[in-house]
Amino acid sequence: MAGLTDVLRERARQHPDRIAYHAGDEAVTYAEFDRRVDRAAAALAAAGVGPGDRVAFLDKNSLEYAEQLFAAARLGAAQVPVNYRLAPDEVAYIVDNARAKVLIVGPEFVPVLDAVAGRLEHAELFVVIGGEDHGYTDYAAWTGGFEAVPPAHVPASEDVFAQLYSSGTTGRPKGVMLTHASYESVLPIGRTLWDLPDDAVIMTAMPMYHIAGNILAISAIYNGVTGVITREPDPTRIAREIERFGVTHVFVVPVLLQFFQLVPEVAEADLSSLRLVLYGASPISEDVLRGAMRLLPHVEFMQVYGLTETTGAITYLPPDDHDPDGPNAHRLRSAGLPYPIAEIKIVDPATLAEVPTGQVGEVLCRGPQMFVGYWDLPDATAASILPDGFFRTGDVGYLDEDGYLYIHDRVKDMIISGGENIYPAEVENALMGHPQVTDCAVIGVPSDRWGETPKAIVVAAGDVTEAELIAYCREHLAHFKCPTSVEIRDAIPRNPTGKILKRELREPYWAGQERAVH
Repeated sequence: MAGLTDVLRERARQHPDRIAYHAGDEAVTYAEFDRRVDRAAAALAAAGVGPGDRVAFLDKNSLEYAEQLFAAARLGAAQVPVNYRLAPDEVAYIVDNARAKVLIVGPEFVPVLDAVAGRLEHAELFVVIGGEDHGYTDYAAWTGGFEAVPPAHVPASEDVFAQLYSSGTTGRPKGVMLTHASYESVLPIGRTLWDLPDDAVIMTAMPMYHIAGNILAISAIYNGVTGVITREPDPTRIAREIERFGVTHVFVVPVLLQFFQLVPEVAEADLSSLRLVLYGASPISEDVLRGAMRLLPHVEFMQVYGLTETTGAITYLPPDDHDPDGPNAHRLRSAGLPYPIAEIKIVDPATLAEVPTGQVGEVLCRGPQMFVGYWDLPDATAASILPDGFFRTGDVGYLDEDGYLYIHDRVKDMIISGGENIYPAEVENALMGHPQVTDCAVIGVPSDRWGETPKAIVVAAGDVTEAELIAYCREHLAHFKCPTSVEIRDAIPRNPTGKILKRELREPYWAGQERAVH
């Protein structure tokens, strides 16, 4: 097939009356969803969207989200999912950086649209889902005004299907370009490893701006099974919808597995339909995993490790290795085995020379599922994708003698808090805008709830409090990026070239931890 939109067309022909997606009280069959995608594509085309263009989407998970993902692709364009937790300035940067011609937002985010619409340079059309009373184009009326006629354009496998933004150490988000071929190479592996039957029901519980939510929503269509689009990752909502729709497969981040054990409604729900819980995106403690396995004794668990740039998972820890009391219990601390199509090697980060088995180094990966580059950033692309095709993940780890990957630390200073990536440089840039801050460094410190959270070490020119600095950050950044604690010091430790000694800053907080990521 030429691309994922052809896969949708074929699934609609094979299973026209099968439910493609449940989304709250709404449900669409494959035939209906295929027609909706054609109407949405016609609406985009009338707005001037064509091959190579970008369509930005800002909302929590919805049926329209998936509809627009496939609609843009049918025109040779690509969706740009925007993190709904971002501040308006951050949203504006992404939409403008992608040069998106159309910006579609959910009803909850009209205030964000109001804040950015007047200063966006490229967007020519603003659409609101349920937008009759907001002064913008209403989504239903907009798409409903077109016939369900297949576009003339034929997408190619090398076309960019989605452009997800992942921040870099410079503090500016980077557009990760994932092609139809990237997805089509990794999706069949999931069907095999997940032991996916024809009656499977796959839940998209994570936000669709995140690669985990994005690929789970697509995997339902790719496999011709029913998907459940959950509005937001709330433990009670997830449990109720698992019961309501008979969900068999779901992906969650470890913090959700922890919340499942604390929320009474989860224990009270009938979760007997579940067959497999995938988890990943941040490290998990053994206590949380043991508790989840006690809560769901009939369910198999599989850990996955991957990045946006790898179109999701590149390793998996099989259910058979989830035995906390067995002879291979140590494997629960690993990220598992490489995907069948993923080639992984460990190198010295300075020389890029491969290191021996068991020795720690930077994790490199190569395979057909890799991204094709960062949007408009050829230098960053060249620095990340080596001439031999290996991608530098920025993570540090080692492979044991059985081929299991263990993540030990991170080359970059990225903080993973509750499954969200936080880049210290971005937080530091915000803090340096405060008139009393003369120097600062942001590090990750352990958190029982979130894995780790940002902590700011600040040098101040005058009197300023921890609360004031946190409040200042909240004015300029998404709340999940903001420091949860601030320490005022006389100086920030630096080496002779001026580089902040972040390892020195982190050591007191991570002393006694088994590894440098929680």
